[in-house]
Amino acid sequence: MTQQAFPWVSPVRAAMLRRARPRGSVLAPRMATAAVRIPGPVRTSWPSEVPGGGPQIFVHEGARQALERRMGLAIAGPVQLAVTDNLRRMVTHTRSRGTLRVRLHMMFLDAPERVKEGLVRYVVRGDRDASHIVGEYIDSNSFRIRAERPVKHALQTKGQFHDLGAILGMLNTRYFGGQGADALITWGRRTAPKANTRAAIKLGTYSATERLIRIHPALDQRWIPRYFVTYIVFHELLHHIIPPVRLGKTTEMHPARFSILERLYPQYARALEWERKHLNRLLRFR
Repeated sequence: MTQQAFPWVSPVRAAMLRRARPRGSVLAPRMATAAVRIPGPVRTSWPSEVPGGGPQIFVHEGARQALERRMGLAIAGPVQLAVTDNLRRMVTHTRSRGTLRVRLHMMFLDAPERVKEGLVRYVVRGDRDASHIVGEYIDSNSFRIRAERPVKHALQTKGQFHDLGAILGMLNTRYFGGQGADALITWGRRTAPKANTRAAIKLGTYSATERLIRIHPALDQRWIPRYFVTYIVFHELLHHIIPPVRLGKTTEMHPARFSILERLYPQYARALEWERKHLNRLLRFR
């Protein structure tokens, strides 16, 4: 956790976050700092300037060449390194006519030095210990792999009273340093509650396979304050930034880092108090 990524965190609270975080874990950017991913086209309710085709990635050539030269020195021969945005194969390499051809997911461009060293040893020599280092890095950065399932329905961000796109952009810039730039958001669809179900309403959801935040349309009303809608979006954006943690056979959706950061959000207590007072009224719109 860095002060840059979460500027509202005081030095004392930042120390609390470091103590609460599992040893060795980091909150890495969702995309490599040396690469930018432009997702495939999505049907939206506003004119989009995202180019067709894709997904496309634009790689910092200097970072790619530096890693390519490093492998070349280790093998004492020519290397051709390609950076990909692959869904399933993070590292592949073959030899052809004396040239080592390597394809890497872009997450490796800003990997720690220990991981880059292990990556070179694994690719060049097939080192078993190095393969574990690379595998652990892939596991801990799996949330940086692009969505597996495209969004099929048109995204509706502008409601009658609240603009989800503006809220998401503000949160991403102010609190996450742009790490959530590849998150999508939309107003969800109103569905009739099933018979004999308890009175409950899910105000927001996050789909990791689509990287899509859905906000319940009941929140698009004049009497619901913007700060409350913003808190709900913040909560779902945290799911996008901080992946679940597997503990044996169970999955913890709100790990320690998630819970602490949520409580540090400036409007956290205010939003929960508003929800407590108005939940029964919200339930009428479920």
